[in-house]
Formats: sequence, C-alpha cells, structure tokens
Amino acid sequence: MEKKFPLSATCSSICRSAPFQRTIIATILLAGIVVGAQTYKGFALEHKKILTLLDGIILTIFVLEALIKILAEGNRPIHYFKNPWNVFDFTIVAACLLEPVLPVGGTFLPVLRLARILRVLRLVTAIPKLQVLVSCLLKSLPSMFYVSILLFLLFYVYGTMAVFLYGENDPIHFRNLQTSMLSLFRVVTLEDWTDVMYVNMYGSNAYGYSPEDLAIWTPNSSASPLGASLFFVSFVLIGTMIVLNLVIGVIMNSMDESNEEMSLRKEIERRRKGPDPIRDGIDDLQKRMKELTDEMSVIRKMLENR
Repeated sequence: MEKKFPLSATCSSICRSAPFQRTIIATILLAGIVVGAQTYKGFALEHKKILTLLDGIILTIFVLEALIKILAEGNRPIHYFKNPWNVFDFTIVAACLLEPVLPVGGTFLPVLRLARILRVLRLVTAIPKLQVLVSCLLKSLPSMFYVSILLFLLFYVYGTMAVFLYGENDPIHFRNLQTSMLSLFRVVTLEDWTDVMYVNMYGSNAYGYSPEDLAIWTPNSSASPLGASLFFVSFVLIGTMIVLNLVIGVIMNSMDESNEEMSLRKEIERRRKGPDPIRDGIDDLQKRMKELTDEMSVIRKMLENR
C-alpha cells in the first residue's frame, strides 16, 4: 500500500469525490458556452466584462484541478504526467495561461486562442465512458489502415473499369481515373447515386445531361441497362455494406479491448490504494451474480429448445 501524506490523501479524496467531478464537468460545459458566445461579435462586445470574468473563473478552476491532482500523487508528482489524459488537460491549461502574457498580434497568439476551444474536449477526460470511446477509436486506427487499403483497391479497380466502360458515355463522371474515383465516392456515400447509374443505364442523351452539357462534353451516348445496373449495385453492396461492416467489426473489437483495459486499470488502482474487505466482498458478489445470471440464461435456452 502506497504511503501518502495528509495533504496528498486529502487531495486524492477530493479527486475521487462526486462533487469534484461534477464541478469539473459543469466548468467544461460552461467553458464551451462561453467560447460559443464569443463567436457572436455583437454579443461578445456587449458582454465583454462578463465573458472575461467567466473565462478567468474557468481557467482558475482548471488550474486548481491540475494542482489538486498533482498534489494527490504525494511525493511522486511526476506520476500525474504518466497519464496521457492528464498531459492533454495540462497542455490546454498551460496554453490558456500563456495567452494573456503574449503581446497583442503575436505570431502564436491565434494558435493559443484555439486552446480555449479545445477546453471543450476536456469533457472526454472528465467522463470515463468517453475515454473508452476515444481509446477505442485510437486502437482501431492500425486495423482501419488495412480496411482503408482494401477500400482504395476497390475504388481503384471499379474506377478503372468505369473509365473504360462509361468514359465516353458519361465524361462528367468518368472521363479519367481521378474523376471516376471521386464519382464512386459519391456513389458509395449514397449521394444521388442512382442518378449516376441512370445516366449510364439509359445513355447521356436520354438522362442526366442538359443541352449545354451535351454541347460542352460531346459524349458518345450509349445505353447499358443491364451492365450499368450490375456495376453500380455491386459496387454499392460491396463498398457500403461489406466494408462498412468491416469498419464496425474493427471498432467493436477495439471497444472490447478498451473496456478490458479500463477494468484492469481500475483493479490496479484499487489494489494500489490498499485492500478493502467490504468492497472486495461486494465485487465478488457482483461477479458471482453475473455468472449465475449467465448460467440461468443458458438453462432457459436449453429448456426452450426442448
């Protein structure tokens, strides 16, 4: 069990308290409202003193929060910076503190002012469930990279085919590879994709091209009812349905990993703070109740299948 000084123990207790956490969340929300209000120039000029006062109060609360969390680490304040979320919070607060010090019109002043907007993102650090979601997205990036490669290959193959098959009939959408891939991106997002398909099903003279378009592009109109329908429907099914399911699968897998990591982190933190027989007993009972619930569900399914 880690030994803590009285001040450190008090600060640690404050950090874990529900009122402290609610205060920080309310402050972050207020910071978001203040930043949003400052985007209305007339309102911001009329209520400049109030907004400046609120901004100062918000910054003071954030500084006190960082100080309390650092003191909660006892004789090892560096542990505060081992948590990436704490580093994120501290960086934003430090940037906000630098803003009044810098001269007006300084090179970095507009960049530092953006830190006030980023304070809204601190809501992620204040709500554990949002941390899980962000961690999940970050963990899914490597797998998403391979999904992106697969999607690029799909676009490249279909884009090349579209140039050869429909480039003369529909030069607006398929005159070259880059335009073809951009048009297919429109198709895969389901943005009026049927219009692109109908141009190539019925021919540019019959659908989609105005007289001005025909005069500019002079397409060689040709209809392909069966071929175009198969081409675009297959692309939508593969690109939208299959790849989308792959993305969802990757994110769900990362979500499970993030939840497991958070549970493990909580367990390590609980053990670091020392044993608590009552809490341990409650945790064991909850685990056992979950196991019994799962067993009852299995038995119920077996009885229903008879």
